[in-house]
Amino acid sequence: MSGLIGRKVGMTSLFDENGKNIPCTVIEAGPCVVTQVRTEEVDGYSALQLGFDDKKAKSSNKALDGHFKKAGTTAKKKVVEFQGFEGEYNLGDSITVECFTEGEFVDVSGISKGKGFQGVVKRHGFAGVGQATHGQHNRLRAPGSIGAASYPARVFKGMRMAGRMGGDTVKVQNLRVLKVVPEKNLLVVKGAIPGHKNSFITIEK
Repeated sequence: MSGLIGRKVGMTSLFDENGKNIPCTVIEAGPCVVTQVRTEEVDGYSALQLGFDDKKAKSSNKALDGHFKKAGTTAKKKVVEFQGFEGEYNLGDSITVECFTEGEFVDVSGISKGKGFQGVVKRHGFAGVGQATHGQHNRLRAPGSIGAASYPARVFKGMRMAGRMGGDTVKVQNLRVLKVVPEKNLLVVKGAIPGHKNSFITIEK
């Protein structure tokens, strides 16, 4: 499964040949450098490790410096492994956005936006207590009772309650590639992808 590491630029919209307005996301995809080649003989599986986006030398430790030096490249901010990569690549090879073609479908993974501590209405879609009548006061967004009877006399694990929301790894599948701009390393896909602007994402065929 071929793929690239990229950065979310933001959302925009394009018009198709029928004049329909299509929402889309612009991604800065690559160029990525092959920083390690995993093989069945040495590692027990085949994969390519790609690095994306240069970082300052002072922000990297000696172990990582040696790792990237072996590949003949500078220290990278983001490193991801892709298994089942199409084609043969060697250490130091550069993979660009040209590995994607317009019209094909890709899967995009990223870290969703963190929402902080949220209640059950926002986090799980609860409807609240109901109408603001019969002395409900300010209980419209309350979770209601969470307990059972004297048996089992406990709250079951997995009960949907208020808590931290967002910040999870999310994969959106089957997004159509609308446009590839090789000279600017840009990829335009239909629809929304997880994460805030400038966040790292991975694109897989």
